[in-house]
Amino acid sequence: MSGPSTRVVRLAADRTDRDAAYAVRYDVFVTEQQVPADLELDELDETADHFVAYDGEVAVGAGRLVVEPPGFADSDPALGPVAHLGRLAVRPEARGTALGVELVRAIEQRAAERGLQVVTLSAQTHALGFYERLGYVAYGDEFDDAGLPHRWMSRTLEHRAGE
Repeated sequence: MSGPSTRVVRLAADRTDRDAAYAVRYDVFVTEQQVPADLELDELDETADHFVAYDGEVAVGAGRLVVEPPGFADSDPALGPVAHLGRLAVRPEARGTALGVELVRAIEQRAAERGLQVVTLSAQTHALGFYERLGYVAYGDEFDDAGLPHRWMSRTLEHRAGE
């Protein structure tokens, strides 16, 4: 894999970027984790903000941001609409390089730009520590999603003056 200087994380600019993000997700969730293919893409993909990470010309990471209504996933309705971070996927060759952190931070930045105050996600339980290191707090009971154990997590975004 190339060094970080050739890596870019960006909001998907066009259908090519979206297809690249979908391909990463398919490889990680369907091929690697055995999530049923008919569950991987859903109706939320049509309106989501998609992110893709490239190492040179190769897509190696993806994620999405869906704006949910106030109170989504037991969030405080007073915080307004909720940023739902999801489908975060990093190909095996890019793991351990902080790419997941870069994707999460890019999605959080987009959420802040959209005026959202809280980010929620449903984390696979093996990834709880990763998200905790980024300031997320787990809540609620463990639940099954596509045959994998998950927990809800959330983080309130800190808006700086001028944002």
